[in-house]
Amino acid sequence: MSVTSTLASSVSFDGRAVINGERVAARDGQTFDCISPVDGRLLTQVARCGQSDIDAAVAVARAAFEDRRWAGKAPAIRKRILIKFAELIQANGDLLALTESLDMGKPVKYAKGVDVNSAANCVRWYGEAVDKVYDEIAPTPDTALALITREPVGVVGVIVPWNYPMIMAAWKIAPALAAGNSVVLKPSEKSPLTALKLAELALEAGIPAGVFNVVPGYGPEAGSPLALHMDVDCIAFTGSTRVGKQIHVMAGQSNLKRAWTELGGKSPNIVFADCPDLDKAVEASVGSIFFNQGESCNAPSRLFVEASIKDAFLEKALKLVPNYQPANPLDKNTVMGAIVDQVQLDNVMRYIGLGQSEGAKLLAGGERVAPVAGGCYVQPTIFDGVTNSMTIAREEIFGPVLSVLSFTDAADVVKQANANIYGLQAAVWTRDINKAHGVARALRAGTVHVNSYDEDDITVPFGGFKQSGVGRDKSLHAFDKYTECKTTWIRIDSPV
Repeated sequence: MSVTSTLASSVSFDGRAVINGERVAARDGQTFDCISPVDGRLLTQVARCGQSDIDAAVAVARAAFEDRRWAGKAPAIRKRILIKFAELIQANGDLLALTESLDMGKPVKYAKGVDVNSAANCVRWYGEAVDKVYDEIAPTPDTALALITREPVGVVGVIVPWNYPMIMAAWKIAPALAAGNSVVLKPSEKSPLTALKLAELALEAGIPAGVFNVVPGYGPEAGSPLALHMDVDCIAFTGSTRVGKQIHVMAGQSNLKRAWTELGGKSPNIVFADCPDLDKAVEASVGSIFFNQGESCNAPSRLFVEASIKDAFLEKALKLVPNYQPANPLDKNTVMGAIVDQVQLDNVMRYIGLGQSEGAKLLAGGERVAPVAGGCYVQPTIFDGVTNSMTIAREEIFGPVLSVLSFTDAADVVKQANANIYGLQAAVWTRDINKAHGVARALRAGTVHVNSYDEDDITVPFGGFKQSGVGRDKSLHAFDKYTECKTTWIRIDSPV
């Protein structure tokens, strides 16, 4: 029996909130069922927190910030604690990976190899960075000294989605904590379990009680009170554009808290006829849209292939589709797992139906399947003959559905690629350096890949143009979200 199978048969989960360093039930005693999309099993009951729980978490976070139990520690000390936190994430990797897989359906091998490793690396990176980022001294006359310093913003509210629960949490809590803030995190009700475990590991690493709190619950009942709270200084959200707009409104309606959002995407992936390696382009295009069951905000869901190579491209792509048939996420060989829940599966199927009814040609997939009884699974799906006006080309599906469009002109494909409300990510495949740079500059996206897709690391910022959000996660730029810039002007009347 594998380590994963052994753990899966014996593990139990604690669904209570973590507030002020303690596991606590919701104040009104309410819970909700945490159901696994793998096979429909009940994993645990989770605290269904609401306004009073958010109030309690914010109050202890504020107290922790004001008494400087964390913010007052030297950067070098915060660094050592965050590095310990990262080491504990890695040490608990098997349990965290299994939890993530059972909770939201991704293959356990990717939960371990990608999510656990990325989350640990993120926490470690910001821990290492915090005592290496210097403040500034402005050029002034001899009669003054002007200091430009960064200070923690205070209490940071964080709301993260269900598709990469650990990674999305790490992207936000790591720079916020490294800068000296206190944090209240609300994970998605569809995948709350790893966030609750992260809070335990943070305490074990030495982050003081009250500094990092996790409050599970539904968006309207827990997320909205967090975004509207008058004692939260900053709200960081990853999720849908629809909810992201509401977050910005609530931030303005309350105390004008800073609001940072990473939202939806409909990323264009443009393959020119002079692509340097067609096989590589096919593998990256297919692998990236079906990775994580297509539940990625930056998935390359709009594939633009130059007309002269489209048939050859699709022939190669269709040969790869069998490799992505969904299977039990707990099997170490599975590459595509379960959709997060029945609601999302129904939504994916609705879009597949719209693609067919609007005239797109279904080349592969399009059906629900049941590799594991009681689970939520759909075949990897490819549509050809898609036009930019079709619903499947305009709206974010968040499932393993690829829309293929063709083009003959570089200027026209850029126009088509930009004709969308989103601007998160894009890619260009060409051996022509002028075309590569020209198209990359013209694309309205926060990240543009050239002759690759989704290759990056923690050192570069991530975020989007247009309705893909405001602000950037990752890299040193993320510190801008969780700090205030202060000028201290000191008059110097020198006697010499």
